[in-house]
Amino acid sequence: MRDTPLSNCERLFLLKAIEAKKRLDGRQTYDYRNIKITFGTDYGCCSVELGKTRVLCQVSCELVPPKDSRPTEGIMFFNLELSPMASPAFEPNRQSELLVTLNRQLERCLRNSKCIDTESLCVVSGEKVWQIRVDVHVLNQDGNLMDAASIAAISALSHFRRPDVAIQGQDVTVFSPEERDPIPLSIYHMPICVSFAFFLQGSYLLVDPCEREERVKDGLLVIAMNKHREICSIQSSGGIMLLKDQVLRCSKIASVKVSEITELINKALENDRKIRKEGGKFGFAESMPKERITTLKRDDAPVEMTDVKETASDIVNRTETTTEVVPSPVLVAMGTAQVGEGIVNSWALDEDEEDEPQTEDRKTGTVSDVVCMFHIFCMS
Repeated sequence: MRDTPLSNCERLFLLKAIEAKKRLDGRQTYDYRNIKITFGTDYGCCSVELGKTRVLCQVSCELVPPKDSRPTEGIMFFNLELSPMASPAFEPNRQSELLVTLNRQLERCLRNSKCIDTESLCVVSGEKVWQIRVDVHVLNQDGNLMDAASIAAISALSHFRRPDVAIQGQDVTVFSPEERDPIPLSIYHMPICVSFAFFLQGSYLLVDPCEREERVKDGLLVIAMNKHREICSIQSSGGIMLLKDQVLRCSKIASVKVSEITELINKALENDRKIRKEGGKFGFAESMPKERITTLKRDDAPVEMTDVKETASDIVNRTETTTEVVPSPVLVAMGTAQVGEGIVNSWALDEDEEDEPQTEDRKTGTVSDVVCMFHIFCMS
């Protein structure tokens, strides 16, 4: 299923807004969307929300034989999935061009940058090493998947703990978390991707493009950098020619954004570590806003109960008393009643012209009815 394409009016509107340095969500040119980092109950589980873009990352490990070319180094494996739940444009069980591009960029950002000490993952040289598997699942697509995936992956790797092992001869014993505390990975630095979208043949650029802005872009530049201002990888796509000054300006902007994101990741890790140490509640369920819709629960409205009697008496005194007298019903006979006798006629009619003939007719009709009934009685 393909996503709905943009119309010519929408495309023209977006380009005109970019020329006027305005964005759909009110951000400035170099502003990021709100970033929210949440850790699960297990080590190595992390969820990242970049605006409406949401990515879930899970890190796991297992003992495997090492590669023949590197018998003393562990193995890093990255897997990224684009499910139809994230966007109707993603097809299940099919590797699209976007999926291959994102997976390669993630591997260059984290594995080729040597941010993790793979030699510390070796258990027995040439026989057993730890294989670290990083699974990234895209839950919702609203643009800039590469930045969200890199933040989720490095946060999950920093949060992950592998089991402790003991070696006795040829035997390798893996201890559970209850027996021995898990061991964190040895991370040298945190490479984070920052994406720049170019429009109108490189005349304008935006940081952290959303999904609609990505549809009208002419080119994309992704810079992976750490807080030490070291470029880990850089990739340009779209076929546009970028000048040296443009790349240098993007690298300066990326250094500032990477420092801010790294500080945010460290704060999230410290808060999770503190909560786990104190024995508090943690996980995805605790991070969700507690808003419940129930029919039997409502907020109590504050009511001022002081000086109730005085206020009530003032209201009663200010009330105007009605002077109109409402007649009481007249009981004519058992089971009957008559209301309105003696009340002034409220209809806009002339009583002298209409009431008198009606009265005469009513009286005449009554006498004739009595005479007819008398004759019928005598004849019978």
